[in-house]
Amino acid sequence: MAQIINKRMTAAIEGDFVVFLIGMRVNKPLKVRTWLPVARAMPRMLRELEQNPQSGLLGYHFQPGFPLLLLVQYWRSFEHLIDYAGSRDAAHFPAWVEFNQKIGSSGDVGIWHETYRVNAGDYETVYNNMPVFGLAKASRAIPATGRMSSAASRIQAARHPVDA
Repeated sequence: MAQIINKRMTAAIEGDFVVFLIGMRVNKPLKVRTWLPVARAMPRMLRELEQNPQSGLLGYHFQPGFPLLLLVQYWRSFEHLIDYAGSRDAAHFPAWVEFNQKIGSSGDVGIWHETYRVNAGDYETVYNNMPVFGLAKASRAIPATGRMSSAASRIQAARHPVDA
């Protein structure tokens, strides 16, 4: 089990970054042969990305559930994300082609994603009695004290970073 940090923490990241939410929804649970390959594709992609630090993936959090699975990813840039998604040499492209050929718009499995570009300093986080999590895990976890003690001051501090 992850170590719990018994104090208020926040995240510190330099520069712009991207938050990418991606997931799938099982619409027809009895069609296991349809949705299971989709569910198995993402762990392969994550392993591939973790083995290549230059990919631009900073970190992620996977939240399993049924019928909806959710993955939150943090990327260095939108360009890194698009480069990976479109690379014919990476695991994503063949999985995307297979999904479109075998499932397409059948309604059996839903897939979705949302992409958010975050300008440097336009974010705020707090974690208390948590293991290192989310953006803090993908970047740096620092104490949420002093000028980092409130949401308003954290977002101001993120816009004007000092060495924390």
